[in-house]
This record gives sequence, structure tokens and C-alpha cells, in this order.
Amino acid sequence: MKFLARTLLFLAVSAVSVQAARVKDLVTVDGGRDNQLVGYGLVIGLAGDGDSDSPMTINAVANSLRRFGLTVDAEELKSENVAAVMITADIPPFAREGTRIDVTVSSIGDAESLQGGVLLQTPLLGADDTVYAVAQGQIAVGGYLGGNGGAGGATVQKNHPTVGQIANGAIVEREIEMEIGKGGRVKLLLRNPDYNTASKLAEGINVIFPSSTIAVDAAAVQVTIPEMYLGREVDFISSIGGISIEPDTPARIIINERTGTIVATAGVRVSTVAVSHGSLSLTIARSQNISQPGPFAQAGQTAVAEGTEVEVTEELGAFHMIPDYPTIQQVTNALNAMGVSTREMMSILQAMKSAGALQAELIIK
Repeated sequence: MKFLARTLLFLAVSAVSVQAARVKDLVTVDGGRDNQLVGYGLVIGLAGDGDSDSPMTINAVANSLRRFGLTVDAEELKSENVAAVMITADIPPFAREGTRIDVTVSSIGDAESLQGGVLLQTPLLGADDTVYAVAQGQIAVGGYLGGNGGAGGATVQKNHPTVGQIANGAIVEREIEMEIGKGGRVKLLLRNPDYNTASKLAEGINVIFPSSTIAVDAAAVQVTIPEMYLGREVDFISSIGGISIEPDTPARIIINERTGTIVATAGVRVSTVAVSHGSLSLTIARSQNISQPGPFAQAGQTAVAEGTEVEVTEELGAFHMIPDYPTIQQVTNALNAMGVSTREMMSILQAMKSAGALQAELIIK
């Protein structure tokens, strides 16, 4: 079958129109971070879409029933309506007891779908094996699995019905202690480390609070809390969070070969380079030929023979000169004018980087 190039997406922002951003949108405060939680549980009410008599699931069901004083024989249990799952969640910083957080539920057995299922009460543990939250509730699945009852047991599936979400499905039972402003200092961590941005951040804060801030490295800025804010760290962090600076974005191109997506920043520059490309098309056609004996033949039987036809065509390429362009938009316009597809553009950008003509970081995912 012919290859169809996927959608090309270029996000290029003009360097002269850099927008100022608030400090709170560029950094996180050291000591105030998310923590991951995980747990093992059971989802019930799956109407035959659960695990197919998995010993692990059956034993888990038996153990769960024993908590309610019911003695059951694991060999007599069926698990078609139950699925063994793993539950994951992120507990945000400063989450208090009673706070609700979202959880993700994922099947670990051979269940076909979690649609319509209910997660039984499940403790969620941190990396230190301490229970920090408890999850339970109705699962919302962003997809479905259905059969039409036709020949061959045909089914229709949308997205991944074996993974679901429970909004506000877990209750925080234990707070995670965090210290902010210890020793009279606050460290700000850049979400996108960059030396220029760190330097601008320190300069911006020093304008409001002179001689209080230094850039430690590309990822961190250390701020000394003024005496007037000692004991009022929240007010101080709030005040510096509203300061606006112009972040510096490095020249970078990100290529996702799986989805066919290309994203580029405004700082990308391309030196003069010659580009030649050709279009290769591969067509594979499968057919079934039925061979049967004549109406008066004494012997022989009907047979099915599969045939395959392969056709390869390639257009001749030509050299095209791409001069020094000030913006990535002009570069992409030149490549588009050459009739370059998304997949070909990915290859051309990689070749430009290898030739030293692409003055940007190239990230391939």
C-alpha cells in the first residue's frame, strides 16, 4: 500500500515578538514537587470482559472476600467479570488530608475492556511503601470494545479500553512534609533550563529585591529572602512569581517519526546548502486467484492461489539551493515549494544537521 505522509506541524515564533512571561510560569520552587503513587487492585462489574480465569485475579478476589468474613474456594471462582489492575497517581505538593486527586487504572491481565467497571478500595503507596492515598470509584474509559455478532466474531475497538481514569478518585490520607525557605533561601528551578533565561531571571528579581538573587546554573536560581519576609515565605514567593521577564528559547527542532510531527523554535538558522530529493513510491497489491477444474473433468479440485504484485517508482531529483534564511518559516516555505512531503522533510533536516548547515539542536523521538 502507498505510504501517505502524516500531518506536518511547524510552530515558529518570530524572534522579534518574544512575549514576556511571569516567573511563576517558568519555574518551580525547590522542595515543592509532585510525588508518584502506585497500587494494586481489582475492578469489578465488567460483564464478561474481565480476566479469563487468571489465578492471580482469582486469588485476589478470594482474599478480598475473606476481609468480609466470607470463606470461598478459589477453584470455584470465575474472573470474567473482574480484572486485576495497577493504579497510578501523582500527589501534588502541599496536598492536605482529605484532598482528592485523579488516578489512572490500567489492566495487567488479559481483560478486554474496563468499560463500566468499578475500582474497589485500593491503597496507594509511595516510594517508601507508605500509604498516602486510597482510591475507589467508577472508571471512565476513553474508548470502547464491541462485537457485532457477525461471522468470525468481528469486533470494533476505539482507543485503549483497558486503561481508564477516575477523576478525583483518590483521597489523600497522609500529607507529605515539604520545607520551603529553609535557611532563609529559596531555590527556583527552571522548567526549561537555559543559561540566558536563568541570568535574566536573576536580574529581574534583583530589580525588585536588590542583591538578593544569583543564577546558580542553567537550571537553578537562588534567592535570599529579605528580612521583611522572614516567616512570610508564601508572601515572598507570591511577590516574585508575578515578576515578568523575557525567556530565551534555544534553537531546536523536534521530530517525531511515529506521528510525522515536526516542531521548530524561532531561533533555527540554516546556512547555504544544496538539497536534492527524489520521491520513492512502493505499491504492494495482493490478490486471490481461484483455480478450479473444468465442468467435465474427472479429477482435480478447486484451489486458491495468492498473488502479489510489487511496483516501485522513483522520480528523478534535482539540486535546489537554499540560501541563508533568517527564519525557519522561510526555510519550510522553500522546502514546500520543492514539493517535499513530511517524511522527506524529516530526512532532509537530518541530512542538513549532518552536513553542518542546520544551526539548531535536532531531537528525534
